[in-house]
Amino acid sequence: MKVKLLAHTPEPEKVVSMAAKLCYSKVGVEGIEENLTDEKIESFLKMLTDIGHESPLEHVSFTFGVEGISRACSHQIVRHRIASYSQQSQRYVKLDQFEYIIPPEIEKSEEAKKIFVEAMERDQKDYDRIVDILSEKHKKEFMEEGKSEKEATRLAEKKAIEDARYVFPNACETKIVMTMNVRSLYNFFDHRCCERAQWEIREMATQMLKEVKKVAPIMFRNCGPKCVKGPCPEGKMTCGKVVEIREKFKNL
Repeated sequence: MKVKLLAHTPEPEKVVSMAAKLCYSKVGVEGIEENLTDEKIESFLKMLTDIGHESPLEHVSFTFGVEGISRACSHQIVRHRIASYSQQSQRYVKLDQFEYIIPPEIEKSEEAKKIFVEAMERDQKDYDRIVDILSEKHKKEFMEEGKSEKEATRLAEKKAIEDARYVFPNACETKIVMTMNVRSLYNFFDHRCCERAQWEIREMATQMLKEVKKVAPIMFRNCGPKCVKGPCPEGKMTCGKVVEIREKFKNL
C-alpha cells in the first residue's frame, strides 16, 4: 500500500483560523489576516475543536493518491460521501496481469494462501479467455458494420473488457485519488482508524493521518479513533486497548 499527499489548501491552519476569526470578531475581510500570529492560530484551532465548531474546517481540503489497495477497501472508502474520488477504471484499462491484495491472515496460512493464489490465477485466465472470445465476436460485428480492421479491433477489445471485468474478485488491486475537506477527514479518522475498522482501510487511514500531520500538526493533533480524545464509544465491542491506542496516535 502506498499513500501520498498530492496537494492541499495552502497554509491550511491559517485559512481555518481566518474563517474562525471572522465568526467571532468584528473584523472585516480586509483585516482578517492582521495579527494572526502562530499563537493565535493555535488558539483558534484549539477553541474550534474544544467547542465542536467544525464548519470552518470545511474551507480546507487535502488530496491523496492511494495505490496497492483492494476493491473491497475502495468500496468502503466511497461510503464517505462528502469527498471526491477518481478511481482507475477496469472498463478502460485492460488488466493483462492484475495485481491482488492478500489479507494478512491468509498470508500466514500456507494452505489458505495456496488456495487463494490459485483462485487469483484462475480469475486471470478466465478474464483473458472471456476477453478473447468477446473480442473476436465484437470485431466481426464491427467489421460487418463497415469499420476498418484496425478500428474494429480497438472497439472490440474495449467492449469485451467491459464485460470480462466482472470475473475479477474483491482482492483486485486498485488505485484512487481522493479529496476531502478537514471536517470530513475528522469523521473519516474517527471511524477508520479504530481497531474495529477492517484492517486494510485502517492502515490506509493511519497513513493518511500521518501525512496530514506533517502539514497541519495543530489541526490534526487530536485525530485518530474516537478513544484518542474521549472514552471508547464501542461498548461491548471495544478492543480494550485504549491506553495503547492513545499512545500510538500521540506518537504518530
